[in-house]
Amino acid sequence: MRTESAPGTYLLGRRAPAFRRRLLAWFATNGRAFPWRKPGANPYLLVVVEVLLQRTRAETVRAFLPSFLERFPSWEAVAACKLDELGEALKPIGLWRRRAPPLLGLAKEMVVRDGLWPRDRDELENIPAVGQYVANAVLLFIHDEPHPLMDASMARLLRRYFTINPEMADIRYDRKLHAVAYRVLAAGNASHMNWAMLDVAALYCKPRQPVCLVCPLRRNCVHARSSEVPSGV
Repeated sequence: MRTESAPGTYLLGRRAPAFRRRLLAWFATNGRAFPWRKPGANPYLLVVVEVLLQRTRAETVRAFLPSFLERFPSWEAVAACKLDELGEALKPIGLWRRRAPPLLGLAKEMVVRDGLWPRDRDELENIPAVGQYVANAVLLFIHDEPHPLMDASMARLLRRYFTINPEMADIRYDRKLHAVAYRVLAAGNASHMNWAMLDVAALYCKPRQPVCLVCPLRRNCVHARSSEVPSGV
């Protein structure tokens, strides 16, 4: 799904640049520290983490990751194990019956491909365990292209800040939402911008009780400015 079209004139003023500027300034000193964010993280780690992060808190994956990497340090190691063995290893983070088959299929495919990822989105999304989100992660981290790691948290942050009304219940097909995300990322530093959005969404822009008063984006956020509850919404 290609969604790089212009998001609308409301992003052409000051709010999008201020959004980027404040996020990056905040992230430089307050961003969450995860192993996969360290400089020099290898392609296997960068992608396998994004598979594990789906429907799982980043802190849960961080705690689980050392034992997983000790047992499965490469695509070859994952591909060589049996399905029930992989499922058993994934039990600590849940959804192991759902996660294990596509992850094993992905590992086997990457062994065949000698660890090389295609750039073509259609080809990417035909690989096991690679939907829109993981394809975006591959294009972002492996091929250095500006694509959003769009999950429910990022969608919530963008919709609140820019007052984007949902077009589709499934965020994968909400073209306006993705267009805004691409516009935000177009100015560069896409990896840090993605991480900054995810971090602010997790720490401040929470689903039920956002902490608007101390959010680094509060000054220009429509949702924060319209809030009437001092301690959040």
